[in-house]
Amino acid sequence: MSDRLTTGITVLDRELGGGIPAGSIVALLADPASQSELFLYELTAVRGTLYLTTVRSDQAVEDAIARTRTRTGSPTVRDVGGEAPLDVANKLVRDLPEGANLIVDIVDVLESNDPVRYRAFLNGLQTHMVNTGGLAVLHGMKGGEPANRRYTEHMADVVFDLRTTVDGAEIENRLAVPKFRGGRAPEETIKLRLSDQVAVDTSRDIA
Repeated sequence: MSDRLTTGITVLDRELGGGIPAGSIVALLADPASQSELFLYELTAVRGTLYLTTVRSDQAVEDAIARTRTRTGSPTVRDVGGEAPLDVANKLVRDLPEGANLIVDIVDVLESNDPVRYRAFLNGLQTHMVNTGGLAVLHGMKGGEPANRRYTEHMADVVFDLRTTVDGAEIENRLAVPKFRGGRAPEETIKLRLSDQVAVDTSRDIA
């Protein structure tokens, strides 16, 4: 599909040539101590979203979305972190409507399943997203990644690599897009501010 879907973050859409191709799977990889979930919250503002949480409870996610100052929508939040998380996620994915977002936060729990079953989940997800023209975002934590993370990165059409560094009192967030099927990936990282929303950091780098 040639249609582009907005991420809800204007500068990122511009860097990506108008957004992400409809039907894509996106892997958002980030440090556990970063505020990468702000990306997920902003995404809920631009279209209907099914938000699958695997670690936090559904109530905790809903409370966090209600408290954030960034622009959000009203996603349907489901806790799939209990028994048979992959089976529950599979069933919910099959019911996704046309043009919807799917967020899995965090995908590490699903990646910890049997490789054959996880691979089948990814292939089913890819087929469904292409058929419905939606967008799936798999939010993964860096450091101690499950062995199946390589399948996530391979199947993903777009990889967002959020790099957070702390130097004294300064916190720096840079977003790299090393993989972008269906478009041209930015050649340079994007410096971001992640406080109460996602914004471009316009402060100049000092060499």
